[in-house]
Amino acid sequence: MTGPWAAKCTPAGRRRHPENEDPYRTCFQRDRDRILYSTAFKRLQYKTQVYVVHEADFYRTRLTHTLEVAQHARTVARALGANEDLTEAIALAHDLGHAPFGHAGEETLNELMAGFGGFEHNIQSLRIVDSLEKRYPNFDGLNLTFETREGIARHTTCYDHPQAVQEFLATPQPGIEAQIVNFADQIAFVTHDLEDALVANLLSEEKLWELPLALWDEVRSRLKRDGLWQGDPRLRRRQLVRHLIELFNVNLITESRKNLTDQTPEEIRSLPEPVIRLSPDYQDELTRLRSFLHEEVYHHPSVLVMVNKGSRLLREMFELFLSEPRLLPLQTQARWKHAKNELEQRRVLCDYLSGMTDKYAMETYQRLLDPYEKVLTAFGR
Repeated sequence: MTGPWAAKCTPAGRRRHPENEDPYRTCFQRDRDRILYSTAFKRLQYKTQVYVVHEADFYRTRLTHTLEVAQHARTVARALGANEDLTEAIALAHDLGHAPFGHAGEETLNELMAGFGGFEHNIQSLRIVDSLEKRYPNFDGLNLTFETREGIARHTTCYDHPQAVQEFLATPQPGIEAQIVNFADQIAFVTHDLEDALVANLLSEEKLWELPLALWDEVRSRLKRDGLWQGDPRLRRRQLVRHLIELFNVNLITESRKNLTDQTPEEIRSLPEPVIRLSPDYQDELTRLRSFLHEEVYHHPSVLVMVNKGSRLLREMFELFLSEPRLLPLQTQARWKHAKNELEQRRVLCDYLSGMTDKYAMETYQRLLDPYEKVLTAFGR
């Protein structure tokens, strides 16, 4: 049962290019399906979340993170009576524009594009769905609805502060579905990065329990109730994270309900503050956990080594292609030749490098700079 604040489906959706309606799917279901079939979505399986993909096959990647965000977001959307299909579409698209090698890759490309528009993965996600995907004969991009594109462009977390896109600045807030994804992303990356850090032995369970969190009392109580406090440590860690997720999601639903009356989608957008939020004490707990991960995990020497290798690799390839664009694949060379100025040329390089998976970036770097690497079949992609 949806509330009056849920986004309403029009027959074909508010799209940049008119289309006929689908006899079986809503406009937001069609958005979701287009995102699922996109090239950029497939590439997420080989892009770094925290640990470079080739380190092991059981750590989270951008793809598994994205699916987990979608699962959290749909749970919250259903509980609050928001539009589940739109929420899922935004969640599945929210990281399409991420560069290889995680946030380090994004920071590196942003530095290389300084003075030329910079690089920000939300805006890159919008470029992908608006123009870079080539799947349809009558238009570039995926021709998504306004609501899905708004959710992509206005995806905001502690890490994400997207550049303003004029098209979406008519209201202070995005729709409720975009707001749900913004919080689902934060809860997902904090709790799941915590679990991966425990699995990778970058963080000990003892160190974690030393963190002063009021939530630990409830988590400990649940673990003892289930007989896990002295049991299998692997199972205990999984259940620890599971309980954290549940506590944050339940609080998000409970607190957000207090802000919902009978607002329409446009009234939600016109409010000075988001309606989706945690209670102040839970927000403090999430912030404390995030800071803890920064200190103990994201800045761990093992992670920094991976980060610096990826950053250096992207920087060297960007500078090499900028000085000798004939080394680019033929399809990318064609875009380079149509570029009108240096800004557009750099954007072509940025699109090419940011679209790479970790694996493809490493292979390309090796082909370019390793004298013993074979190259005759390498550049037809």
